[in-house]
Amino acid sequence: MLHHKFIRAARHYRRKTAIIDCNLNREISYDQALIAALILARRFGRLEQGRIGVMLPTSSAGALAIIGATLAGLAPVMINYSTGSEKNCLYAQRQCDFQAIVTTRGLLEKTGCPQLPGMVFIEDILGNLGRGEKTLAFLKSRLPAALLCKLCGGRNPQASAVVLFTSGSEKDPKVVQLTHSNLESNIDAFSDMMKLDDFDSLLSVLPYFHVFGLTVNLWTPLTRGMTTIDYANPLEFKTIARIIREKKPEIVVGTPFFLEGYLRQSTPGSFDSLKLVVSGADKCPATLRAGYRDKHNIEIIEGYGTTETSPVISANPREANRPGSIGKPIPGTEVRIVDHETGKDCAPGVTGKILVRGDGVMAGYLNDTEETSLRLKGGWYDTGDLGYLDEDGYLWHQGRLKRFVKIGGEMVSLVNVEETLNELTPQAVECCAVELPDARRGSRIVAVVTAAIDEQDTLKKLSARLPNLALPKKFVVVPEFPRMDSGKTDFRTLTRIVIEQERGVS
Repeated sequence: MLHHKFIRAARHYRRKTAIIDCNLNREISYDQALIAALILARRFGRLEQGRIGVMLPTSSAGALAIIGATLAGLAPVMINYSTGSEKNCLYAQRQCDFQAIVTTRGLLEKTGCPQLPGMVFIEDILGNLGRGEKTLAFLKSRLPAALLCKLCGGRNPQASAVVLFTSGSEKDPKVVQLTHSNLESNIDAFSDMMKLDDFDSLLSVLPYFHVFGLTVNLWTPLTRGMTTIDYANPLEFKTIARIIREKKPEIVVGTPFFLEGYLRQSTPGSFDSLKLVVSGADKCPATLRAGYRDKHNIEIIEGYGTTETSPVISANPREANRPGSIGKPIPGTEVRIVDHETGKDCAPGVTGKILVRGDGVMAGYLNDTEETSLRLKGGWYDTGDLGYLDEDGYLWHQGRLKRFVKIGGEMVSLVNVEETLNELTPQAVECCAVELPDARRGSRIVAVVTAAIDEQDTLKKLSARLPNLALPKKFVVVPEFPRMDSGKTDFRTLTRIVIEQERGVS
């Protein structure tokens, strides 16, 4: 159980710093973290049974609230506050059958969210602690680890450890319930593959409502005795580059969009503490790899995962990195590539749908048997992504199936169009390809760029590298792409913006 692993780590590393909270300029030892989590567990246990909402930023308060919930035998329901906090709170309460939401007044003010029924403010809890409950938590923290584990939380590894929501980049978020067994197996396999015991500190900036942040930035370091360096806003590139320079983490895990921002704000020598930089959640551009290599002599390690797989599916081994691939399946995880029409296994090098089976795969979507049956068959989870395995077992991502369009009877990859556009346009210009309906062909491709370019020259160069069916029929300038919380482009919103521009809607 995750909370039992944390208890053992806290007892073993009592005086070691568990969390450096750069939001508050505060350090918390493992001993202090355990006591605080025990206090929160007692308070949370009075509020809910089964599940409890958590809407907190990446911080010591956020980490301790999640740990406290699990110590109380509750599954934290992680609420995304970056894409509409009020709407997401109500959606989570409705879908997951709970009322209490642990949050802060500061976050409500920042996100423009009103105080909703059931909200509990963590600053009120921590600011009004009685001497008796402090003493009780202290005494409990001194119990033998085995006894404390028996007293805290459940002991069923198949019990829900967290409830998360998919990004909703293509449709309404689905509710993903991950068990202790799911997360523990993923943490152990990823840690063994990356040899994380070689490291002592990790920068934690990804949001906890994102599975990447929850598993890799929170539970992994705090169950393995590492120091986690927290900061709430991954978009504050300059601040985070300074934190890396001053606090000297050994590991940074992020998305390409975030890693690119940190690189721009860094100077040669300022990232010397970094021994491992892992990129995930989106395809890592070759230019980003080259940037870290040239400026800091750091080779980015790319991995791949989904919310439904806890998240890591594959990663490049540190000693056998194959740039451009998304690595080898982690121990205990199997990957199949099947033809997206026939369902038959594909030979090495042949692109098909990526299916995954293993201990990290969810049991299903909460209260959604229809969607579960579509994505889970015979224990194999259909990721909705396309890729291929090479002869050496490395996985190569080719894009989401939904990001392929059928034009004139042929399947065209929007990702391939984007990558080619990015190679042919100035580095400062972001490029994206979106699908719009077409009366004659069914679909057409529109290129979206963040600054004006020479369209005729670009089309001429594109025609030398792409088939005619893949050539954009139009270029649209959008000053800034809408983003998901992970930094990924929000394709639904971007497509709507393009449609509105075509219709003349401001």
